[in-house]
Amino acid sequence: MERPLPGGTRGILRARTGLERFQVERIAPALALTPFVANFWVLRWDLRGRPPHRQQVLTRPSVHLSFTNFLTEGTGRARIVGVVRDDFTEEIRDEGRVVGAAFRPGGFRPFMDAPVSTLTGRFAAVDEVFGAAGTAVAAEIFACSGAEEAVARVEAFLIGREPEPDPSAERAAAVVERIAARPGLVRVDDLAADVGLGARSLQRLFHEYVGIGPKWVIRRFRMQEAAERAASGTAVDWATLAAELGYADQAHFTRDFTAAVGTSPARYAREAGPGTIGG
Repeated sequence: MERPLPGGTRGILRARTGLERFQVERIAPALALTPFVANFWVLRWDLRGRPPHRQQVLTRPSVHLSFTNFLTEGTGRARIVGVVRDDFTEEIRDEGRVVGAAFRPGGFRPFMDAPVSTLTGRFAAVDEVFGAAGTAVAAEIFACSGAEEAVARVEAFLIGREPEPDPSAERAAAVVERIAARPGLVRVDDLAADVGLGARSLQRLFHEYVGIGPKWVIRRFRMQEAAERAASGTAVDWATLAAELGYADQAHFTRDFTAAVGTSPARYAREAGPGTIGG
């Protein structure tokens, strides 16, 4: 299985420091899964003899299925991660590996019998959605000696569930892509008109398929754009960026950024810029 994707770091905060401590690889899904899965991913680390690392992520509106091997301890953890509304920070220690599937917005709905919003803000055990079959495949994945074999097991398992393509899931994914492409978008009403839906219909679509409301998705993509620009290493005119992202003033932008990232834009730029490697 050789389907590597470019290893973008969008959403991984202070990525330059983090990538000294772990490696991330993304793999394209098989054709049968492309309506549902954005990519498979493998995270590896070896921090033996070094302190644990806590990595903050500005999450996307996506469900993840992940299988974590704590190799030093000989233990594993399998879970379904719903959309994370607030701060997400994960600690890695000693040596380990995570194999995961990142689902497209709306793409996890065909695998479950309930709205995706029932998973939002939760870390669910695999058997909650997949029953005993999920527990069994987790044991197989933990027993894999290599990441490539583990990804193949996850992929085969998902294909074996025979998910049915869902036009509403495709529509939800298309709306989220529209938001991502328009970082200056501010109002849900404008988005609804743009995609030909009433505001309430759009809310229901997101509740059922994405797992969180369109207002959150709009704000999150704005913050991801801001964080990426801040970490670019080039000088940023914060007032201009705030205007590009649809803010009425810089103060409002700064409050939103600080709430999402935990520090002001200017300070984050100093922490996350190119000079932070080795920090």
